[in-house]
Parts: sequence; C-alpha cells; structure tokens
Amino acid sequence: MNVELIRDVLGWSALINYVVLVWWLLIFRFAHDWMYGLHGKWFKLSLANFDAIHYAGMAFFKLLIFMFNLAPYLALRMVV
Repeated sequence: MNVELIRDVLGWSALINYVVLVWWLLIFRFAHDWMYGLHGKWFKLSLANFDAIHYAGMAFFKLLIFMFNLAPYLALRMVV
C-alpha cells in the first residue's frame, strides 16, 4: 500500500462518515417523534434523556470521525 492510497481511503471514509452523521441529524430533526416512539417501545426513556443521548452520540461520532479519518487525512496531505 502506498501513501496516496491510504490518503484516498481516509478521505473517502471521512466523507462517507460525515454523510452518515448528516443523515442521522436530518432523521433526528424531521422524524424526531417517530424515532422517539420507536425507541420508546424498546427502552424506558424520557424525552430529555432521548435527546441528550442522541446529541451526545452525534458529538462523539463527530469526534471519532475527526480523530480517525480527518486528522490523519490532513496530516498525510501536509506531508506528501
């Protein structure tokens, strides 16, 4: 494997993960009641807890994308 291939894989992975994050945000924003009703059947969650869990999950996912995809991609772009 060469550096260019790794850089390309990291770039595409970051893009795909950000698309998943935006998809999650849009579903959460526009189908909030449906999601809460669906998860409410499985778990006993208050609305505030449900919102906090999703907000924290999105923040954690965004941090992981930055740490494992975007930062290495940018480092390889600067070096090579």
